[in-house]
Amino acid sequence: MDRLTFLKRMALEHTGDAEALYWLAKEYAERGQWVDAIGQFSAALAVCTDDVLRIALIDGIALATARLQQGGDQAAEQPASGDHGTYDEDVEFPDDDEADEEDIAEDDGDDGDDDETEADPNDRSAVFARSAVGLQVLDGGKSAVPPRPSSLEKVTFADVAGLKELKKTIQLRIISPFQNQGLFSKFRKKAGGGVLMYGPPGCGKTFMAKATAGECRATFIPIHITDILDKYIGVSEQNLSDLFDKARAHKPSIMFFDEIDTIGFNRSKSSSSMRGMIDTFLTEMEGVDTDTDQVLVIGATNMPWDVDDALKRPGRFDRLVFVAPPDEEAREHMFRLKLAGRYIENIDTKLLAGRTEFFSGADIENLCERAAERVLGEILETGSERPMRMADFEALLEEVRPSTLEWLRKAKNYVKYANQSGVYNDVEDYLRRYGRRI
Repeated sequence: MDRLTFLKRMALEHTGDAEALYWLAKEYAERGQWVDAIGQFSAALAVCTDDVLRIALIDGIALATARLQQGGDQAAEQPASGDHGTYDEDVEFPDDDEADEEDIAEDDGDDGDDDETEADPNDRSAVFARSAVGLQVLDGGKSAVPPRPSSLEKVTFADVAGLKELKKTIQLRIISPFQNQGLFSKFRKKAGGGVLMYGPPGCGKTFMAKATAGECRATFIPIHITDILDKYIGVSEQNLSDLFDKARAHKPSIMFFDEIDTIGFNRSKSSSSMRGMIDTFLTEMEGVDTDTDQVLVIGATNMPWDVDDALKRPGRFDRLVFVAPPDEEAREHMFRLKLAGRYIENIDTKLLAGRTEFFSGADIENLCERAAERVLGEILETGSERPMRMADFEALLEEVRPSTLEWLRKAKNYVKYANQSGVYNDVEDYLRRYGRRI
């Protein structure tokens, strides 16, 4: 009994064993039977659960397909070439020129033996070779495994300054269902769904989404508009659908759409070319044959009023979370973080926090950067080195204004005239407390 016969028997006895199928496929590949090799590699890939083996199977398919396109399939069995090695080793294929020379030599030496060497007409590999049909692998341009940068896993709520009420809301509505699925399932409360974070720019919506993923210990999939949009009709919709399929394949997972109003814009105001993508988004969030169980979709936007109303209904983005400008305690914490490691002298972070009401985290960072530039410019002019002082910040505060005021004034009008459904009640409560100073 030769090795190929043994491996065939093992594959038949263990049809669900990806490793047995792998070794049979590799044997076919070493004998130059590319069609059979591709078939066995594909069968193994369908039942494979080991990441290392999966990579070896994909590499084997790619190499076998390339050799099939170059030189066709050799139906005749060739002697095995020894040990197979480990998954990490590349499949060793015979050189095309050497194989051609061997075929010519055999033909010259066996003039009268055509009947003995005729291939079996039922052999699908021989038929495939005679028809000169090749297989082509099309690269879709998207990774099969969603990105999971290790740096994202380290971000937790401990890294987020302030926003205590928001953290409590996210803990109850988002994180607890992921961590206590047994308890929540008794009340038919699913883990997943959609959460839309909105608020002034620079207040930490993106950072809060990263921290939420870190707390949930789920696969975090950040999605950019460039991952979706394509100039050809229908491709953008397919890209969006593929991203949802990948998230469902890696449950539990969190999909994060920044500036979601770009792809979820109100259909009554959007162009006809964008309607298909918005409809696809609605279907993937909740459709006849789709669901988001254990897939949390987080969207962030500065303009929630521009997001299509169908996305904001229960079942899709059924939870709208307002990310307000940081309070005084959070601002003091941010100043300490931004000034750490700088050359400073007698900086009163508590006083600065009190004088920067409505400043966002981005505004505070900008203020620290401008103070540093002010000192550096003076040093370069005078040649005398000195640290950053309170006087530098006080001078800048006379001219710098918070960037959140424009957004809050616009939100004030929406809350007053377009909040019949109560989706912006959080903003209304915030404006009731601070509106007189805006």
